[in-house]
Formats: sequence, structure tokens, C-alpha cells
Amino acid sequence: MAKPYYEFFCPVKVIAGHAALEHIPFELATLGAKRVMIITDKGVRNNGLLEPIENAFSSTEAVVATIFDDVPPDSSLEVVRKAAASYRQHDCDAIIAVGGGSVIDSSKATNILVSEGGDDLLQYSGAHNLPKPLKPFFVIPTTSGTGSEVTMVAVVSDPEKNVKMAFASYYLMPHAAILDPRMTKTLPPHLTAMTAMDALTHAVEAYTGLAANPLSDAYATAAIKKISENLFNVLDQPDHVQGRLELAQASTMAGIAFSNSMVGLVHSLGHALGAVAHLPHGVCMNLFLPYVLNYNKSINEQKIAELLMPLAGPDIYAQTPANQRADKTISTILTIRDRLYAMTKLPRSLSETGKVQREQLEEIAEKALNDGSIIYNPKEATLQDLREILEQAW
Repeated sequence: MAKPYYEFFCPVKVIAGHAALEHIPFELATLGAKRVMIITDKGVRNNGLLEPIENAFSSTEAVVATIFDDVPPDSSLEVVRKAAASYRQHDCDAIIAVGGGSVIDSSKATNILVSEGGDDLLQYSGAHNLPKPLKPFFVIPTTSGTGSEVTMVAVVSDPEKNVKMAFASYYLMPHAAILDPRMTKTLPPHLTAMTAMDALTHAVEAYTGLAANPLSDAYATAAIKKISENLFNVLDQPDHVQGRLELAQASTMAGIAFSNSMVGLVHSLGHALGAVAHLPHGVCMNLFLPYVLNYNKSINEQKIAELLMPLAGPDIYAQTPANQRADKTISTILTIRDRLYAMTKLPRSLSETGKVQREQLEEIAEKALNDGSIIYNPKEATLQDLREILEQAW
């Protein structure tokens, strides 16, 4: 049944395939850009991932004017200011982000400064505080998890105040997302697993949450199917090029889904755990996903049941009685986590991370209760409910 009212928006052009990188100069030309700044991190550069991108510019008018590779895993206002200074110094007119979540967030924030002028990012923090479109901006993800290449959000930390600054604006959305399997081929198994569970959680929460709509549902279920059909192939054969492309597309599709229908309690708990114990986001998603689905089941059992088809395939869906499908969805996710633990040691419980103390659970619960994502969870949660979910995940 269609909702009485919803909105769906994704203006990002997706360029995907085995020669996607070679299309970048043409796409830049359509935007009138010729002097590109690449923003990345040391790991991406040292792995040689920039070479095919630079090669794409070899016979074109456009040039890579400078490469800024000083983005740390947790980017900061200072890093963004340095990147903006380099952009101005080299007279650039476009930005290409090559990396994971931190690089993409830093690049979005850099684009604010170089488009608006000045050094003060803080005046643009919050929602919809950008007055006009920004400079041409492309994203080439090197992980298949965050979906940041199609979202309007960036998060940058302010180390002086020890807070994370959030920016949200339609103008932060990239002009294009380039998905090329060459960019994720060197991703090690544990990162492949972790980022895939991040994407899976985006899709599952987008589908089962309060703001889901028919268009976001289509993207979410397609993403889940791609992940379930390709993740273990890629872990068995890391250079499985088609599988890598499928996971990259799944991450982008999940990103489109959740940026239109939001996420829920898994993310509230994940954000809180990340803040308290400094664990990677994908690990946090993997820890909480089955327990939150179980918690929500009394409210949206039917939607959880529908996920069995893309997650486990038509045979298992048909063999499972309708009243058992929600439980089967949850047990399938538990089985996926067990396989990932056996293959990559991706933690399934808080205790398996080795970085969380029992006495921290109360602080995690309190932070999660105040996290914005909780608003879209289908079932309301009290502090006691959150404590119980954390105990199950312990």
C-alpha cells in the first residue's frame, strides 16, 4: 500500500562498471571543470588505487592539479581547512574524493569552504544551512559500506570541543558516484565483511523503519539481495571482480534507500557504542542488527518476514511457513554473522570486541536514547529496553 505522503530524492549520477573511472574526464567537462583536486588517505595512495584514476586523465584537457592524502580515519576541522588551503593554492575547480567514509565526509566539508569562502565551517553546521550549490564534486568509494556517495550528510570532528559536527544539505550530495571494482579489489577480508554488514544494516533499517516508502523499499530489497548473493563469493575469491561490483552497487543502493527513509535503533546503539568505545561503525552495526530486529518484531513482524526472500532466496522463503518467516530472517542474519566470524573474526558480541567494559553499557544506553535515529525506529524504546538489548549483545 502506498503511503499517503512521502518524498524521494537522489540527484546523484551513478557511473558504474568495469571502466567507470575512464568516464571521469568527460563528466568533469560537462560541468566545465578542468583542474581537479583528489582528496584521499595514505592507505589508498600507497595501495596504488590512484593510478588508474590518474591514467584516465592522461589524454584529456583536464588535469589532476593536486592530491591531498592527509585524511585520518577520524577527520577533523583542521584537516578540512588544510585541504581547502591546498585547493585554493593550486587553483582547482573540482574535487574528487577517493576513499571511505572519513575521506568522503572530509571532501564534502572541504567543498563547503572552497565554495563559500573563508575558514569557518561552524556557521554551516546543522541542517540546510548552505545557500547555494557547491563546486563540481565526484566520489569514488574504496569500501562498499557507508553509502556516503549518495547522501547529503557529512560528519567532521572538532577535537578541541570533543564533539562531532554534522552537516546536512542537498547541496552536499555529489554530482556523481563512480563505482569501479578496481577500487575495492584490495580491500582485506575483515573490512569487506564489516562494510558489507554496514550496507546490509542500512538496507534492513531503511525497509523496516517508520519512514520507509515504496521507492526506498525497492532500493533496500535489491541491496539486500546483492549482498546475500555476493558477499561470501568475494570473501572466498577476493579478486572476484563482478562480485566486488555487485557489493559496491549494493552499498550505493542501500545509501539511496536510507537517505530517503532514515535508519533506526541499530544506528542509535551503534552511534553510542562508537562514541564510547571508538569501534568502527560497521562492527557496531553487525553487533546489534539481529537483536534490534527481534525487539521490533512485535510491531513490524510482516516487514521483517518479507526480508527473508532477498536475504535467503525463493526456495527457503517458500519452505518457511508464513508465521515463521520473521524468525527465519533473524536466524539467517545470525548465521551470516557466524560465518563472517569464522572467516574474518568480525565480532558478534560486545565481549568479542575486547574493547567494551560491562560498566560502559549504561553510558551507551543513555547516549543511544538521545540519538536522533531512534525517532524512526518502529517501536519506541525506553532506557531499560536499550539496557536489555545491550545485555543480549554482550
